[in-house]
Amino acid sequence: MAHEEKITREGLVELLNEDLAREYQAIIAYVVYSQVLKGAPYMSIAAELEKHAAEELSHALILAKQIDYFGGSPTTTPKPVRTSDKPEEMLRFDLDNENETVRNYRERVRQAEALGEYALAEDLRDIVRQEQDHQIDLATALGIDVPAAGLGRRSGESVPVTDKNKKK
Repeated sequence: MAHEEKITREGLVELLNEDLAREYQAIIAYVVYSQVLKGAPYMSIAAELEKHAAEELSHALILAKQIDYFGGSPTTTPKPVRTSDKPEEMLRFDLDNENETVRNYRERVRQAEALGEYALAEDLRDIVRQEQDHQIDLATALGIDVPAAGLGRRSGESVPVTDKNKKK
Protein backbone atom coordinates (compact mmCIF):
# COMPACT_ATOMS: atom_id res chain seq x y z
CA MET A 1 0.00 0.00 0.00
CA ALA A 2 1.13 3.54 -0.78
CA HIS A 3 0.94 4.81 2.80
CA GLU A 4 3.38 2.10 3.93
CA GLU A 5 6.07 3.38 1.55
CA LYS A 6 8.62 5.87 2.86
CA ILE A 7 7.63 9.39 1.82
CA THR A 8 10.10 12.22 1.29
CA ARG A 9 9.46 15.93 1.46
CA GLU A 10 10.02 16.12 -2.30
CA GLY A 11 7.56 13.29 -2.87
CA LEU A 12 5.03 14.99 -0.62
CA VAL A 13 5.38 18.25 -2.59
CA GLU A 14 4.72 16.34 -5.81
CA LEU A 15 1.59 14.75 -4.33
CA LEU A 16 0.40 18.07 -2.90
CA ASN A 17 0.75 19.56 -6.37
CA GLU A 18 -1.49 16.79 -7.73
CA ASP A 19 -3.98 17.68 -4.99
CA LEU A 20 -3.70 21.35 -5.94
CA ALA A 21 -4.42 20.49 -9.59
CA ARG A 22 -7.50 18.59 -8.38
CA GLU A 23 -8.63 21.63 -6.35
CA TYR A 24 -8.32 23.81 -9.48
CA GLN A 25 -10.40 21.21 -11.32
CA ALA A 26 -13.05 21.39 -8.60
CA ILE A 27 -13.14 25.19 -8.68
CA ILE A 28 -13.71 25.21 -12.43
CA ALA A 29 -16.28 22.41 -12.29
CA TYR A 30 -18.25 24.01 -9.46
CA VAL A 31 -18.26 27.43 -11.14
CA VAL A 32 -19.47 25.98 -14.44
CA TYR A 33 -21.92 23.44 -13.02
CA SER A 34 -23.46 25.97 -10.62
CA GLN A 35 -24.37 28.18 -13.55
CA VAL A 36 -25.54 25.60 -16.09
CA LEU A 37 -27.67 23.37 -13.86
CA LYS A 38 -31.24 24.24 -14.77
CA GLY A 39 -34.65 23.36 -13.45
CA ALA A 40 -36.40 23.36 -10.13
CA PRO A 41 -34.90 20.06 -8.93
CA TYR A 42 -31.37 21.51 -9.22
CA MET A 43 -31.73 25.09 -7.94
CA SER A 44 -30.81 24.22 -4.36
CA ILE A 45 -27.73 22.20 -5.32
CA ALA A 46 -26.66 24.86 -7.86
CA ALA A 47 -26.54 27.43 -5.05
CA GLU A 48 -24.61 24.97 -2.89
CA LEU A 49 -22.07 24.41 -5.69
CA GLU A 50 -21.31 28.14 -5.69
CA LYS A 51 -20.36 27.81 -2.01
CA HIS A 52 -18.29 24.72 -2.81
CA ALA A 53 -16.32 26.72 -5.41
CA ALA A 54 -15.31 29.26 -2.75
CA GLU A 55 -14.33 26.48 -0.33
CA GLU A 56 -12.23 24.76 -3.01
CA LEU A 57 -10.43 28.06 -3.63
CA SER A 58 -9.64 28.21 0.07
CA HIS A 59 -8.24 24.66 -0.12
CA ALA A 60 -6.11 25.63 -3.13
CA LEU A 61 -4.64 28.57 -1.24
CA ILE A 62 -3.80 26.36 1.75
CA LEU A 63 -2.11 23.81 -0.50
CA ALA A 64 -0.15 26.44 -2.45
CA LYS A 65 1.09 27.93 0.83
CA GLN A 66 2.19 24.52 2.11
CA ILE A 67 3.88 23.64 -1.20
CA ASP A 68 5.81 26.92 -1.02
CA TYR A 69 6.69 26.25 2.63
CA PHE A 70 8.20 22.91 1.62
CA GLY A 71 10.31 24.62 -1.06
CA GLY A 72 8.19 23.61 -4.05
CA SER A 73 6.45 25.60 -6.75
CA PRO A 74 2.65 25.40 -6.81
CA THR A 75 1.31 23.99 -10.06
CA THR A 76 -0.71 26.20 -12.38
CA THR A 77 -2.44 23.42 -14.31
CA PRO A 78 -5.80 21.93 -13.34
CA LYS A 79 -6.80 18.33 -13.87
CA PRO A 80 -9.28 18.00 -16.77
CA VAL A 81 -12.90 18.93 -16.07
CA ARG A 82 -15.59 16.57 -17.33
CA THR A 83 -18.76 18.18 -18.62
CA SER A 84 -22.18 16.97 -19.67
CA ASP A 85 -25.52 18.34 -20.80
CA LYS A 86 -27.19 16.08 -18.22
CA PRO A 87 -27.43 17.49 -14.68
CA GLU A 88 -27.22 14.09 -13.00
CA GLU A 89 -24.00 13.28 -14.89
CA MET A 90 -22.44 16.57 -13.80
CA LEU A 91 -23.28 15.84 -10.17
CA ARG A 92 -21.96 12.29 -10.53
CA PHE A 93 -18.68 13.63 -12.00
CA ASP A 94 -18.39 15.93 -8.99
CA LEU A 95 -19.13 13.12 -6.56
CA ASP A 96 -16.55 10.86 -8.20
CA ASN A 97 -13.98 13.66 -7.92
CA GLU A 98 -14.85 14.32 -4.27
CA ASN A 99 -14.53 10.61 -3.48
CA GLU A 100 -11.05 10.57 -5.02
CA THR A 101 -10.13 13.79 -3.23
CA VAL A 102 -11.14 12.46 0.18
CA ARG A 103 -9.17 9.23 -0.39
CA ASN A 104 -6.09 11.21 -1.41
CA TYR A 105 -6.28 13.64 1.51
CA ARG A 106 -6.67 10.82 4.02
CA GLU A 107 -3.48 9.34 2.59
CA ARG A 108 -1.81 12.76 2.66
CA VAL A 109 -2.61 13.14 6.38
CA ARG A 110 -0.79 9.86 7.09
CA GLN A 111 2.15 10.94 4.92
CA ALA A 112 2.43 14.34 6.62
CA GLU A 113 2.40 12.72 10.04
CA ALA A 114 5.04 10.20 8.94
CA LEU A 115 7.29 13.18 8.16
CA GLY A 116 6.41 14.89 11.44
CA GLU A 117 4.60 17.68 9.58
CA TYR A 118 1.73 17.98 12.03
CA ALA A 119 0.59 21.46 10.98
CA LEU A 120 0.11 20.21 7.41
CA ALA A 121 -1.75 17.18 8.72
CA GLU A 122 -4.12 19.46 10.66
CA ASP A 123 -4.72 21.67 7.60
CA LEU A 124 -5.50 18.54 5.58
CA ARG A 125 -7.90 17.25 8.24
CA ASP A 126 -9.83 20.53 8.02
CA ILE A 127 -9.98 20.17 4.24
CA VAL A 128 -11.18 16.55 4.52
CA ARG A 129 -14.06 17.68 6.74
CA GLN A 130 -15.23 20.15 4.09
CA GLU A 131 -14.73 17.66 1.26
CA GLN A 132 -16.86 15.12 3.13
CA ASP A 133 -19.59 17.76 3.41
CA HIS A 134 -19.35 18.19 -0.36
CA GLN A 135 -19.76 14.43 -0.78
CA ILE A 136 -22.89 14.49 1.35
CA ASP A 137 -24.38 17.43 -0.57
CA LEU A 138 -23.74 15.77 -3.93
CA ALA A 139 -24.91 12.33 -2.84
CA THR A 140 -28.07 13.84 -1.39
CA ALA A 141 -28.76 15.63 -4.68
CA LEU A 142 -28.28 12.31 -6.49
CA GLY A 143 -30.46 10.43 -4.00
CA ILE A 144 -27.69 8.10 -2.81
CA ASP A 145 -25.77 7.57 0.43
CA VAL A 146 -22.12 8.40 1.05
CA PRO A 147 -19.67 7.05 2.04
CA ALA A 148 -21.25 3.64 1.46
CA ALA A 149 -21.00 4.25 -2.29
CA GLY A 150 -17.80 5.36 -3.86
CA LEU A 151 -14.97 5.69 -1.37
CA GLY A 152 -13.38 2.43 -2.41
CA ARG A 153 -13.48 3.23 -6.13
CA ARG A 154 -10.58 4.38 -8.25
CA SER A 155 -10.47 7.47 -10.41
CA GLY A 156 -12.77 7.26 -13.41
CA GLU A 157 -15.08 4.61 -11.94
CA SER A 158 -18.64 5.75 -11.46
CA VAL A 159 -20.76 5.13 -8.42
CA PRO A 160 -23.59 2.88 -9.58
CA VAL A 161 -27.03 3.66 -8.20
CA THR A 162 -28.41 0.48 -6.69
CA ASP A 163 -31.26 -0.36 -4.33
CA LYS A 164 -28.64 -0.68 -1.60
CA ASN A 165 -27.33 2.91 -1.85
CA LYS A 166 -30.41 4.71 -3.21
CA LYS A 167 -32.16 6.81 -0.59
CA LYS A 168 -35.75 5.85 0.11
